[in-house]
Amino acid sequence: MHTAIRHLKANDPVLGALIESVGAYAIEFREPTFETLVRSIVFQQLSGKVARVIYGRLAAALPGARVTPDGILKLRPDRMRRLGLSRQKTAYIRDLARQTVKGKIAFDSLAQLTDDEVIEQLTAVKGIGVWTAHMFLIFALRRNNVLPTGDLGVRTAIQRVYGLAELPKPRDMEEMARGWHPYCTVAAWYLWRSLDGQAGI
Repeated sequence: MHTAIRHLKANDPVLGALIESVGAYAIEFREPTFETLVRSIVFQQLSGKVARVIYGRLAAALPGARVTPDGILKLRPDRMRRLGLSRQKTAYIRDLARQTVKGKIAFDSLAQLTDDEVIEQLTAVKGIGVWTAHMFLIFALRRNNVLPTGDLGVRTAIQRVYGLAELPKPRDMEEMARGWHPYCTVAAWYLWRSLDGQAGI
């Protein structure tokens, strides 16, 4: 990772100063599994603290506390709602379980796909958008060059660190990130950490 850090510091002095203040890169990964993607859906548009509580309840309600497609499909939707999941997220998670059982999402083969192919396959599932696919690429598939343009934390951090008057739009972020390639994931992690938030799903 030293190469990535050197590259970012050399190409973006503002980001370089942020890297110095945050310290060592210490991203925490998860496995590229059905369980991780369900977790990511639960975390959509919620604070990390609230999402972790709800996800913990969901896992505890399943056999062996293991989040599997079969286990999800055996839970009644109203039970999932009582665990704290919204009606929409309940539908999304159940659709993902069905698609996985049918073989339309093959988690064992996702690592062999390009970033764009992974995004295309995951976003074909109801309720999984580009943000969720980006989080899966970063934290599960461990891709080094993902710029999560739809992530509010990254946008907020860029606004603060670069002294912008308003939140940057995706095209603005892509322009700013030209010098970050091929290590946009590393830059995003440092931006998350600058908010003193926990980067992850």
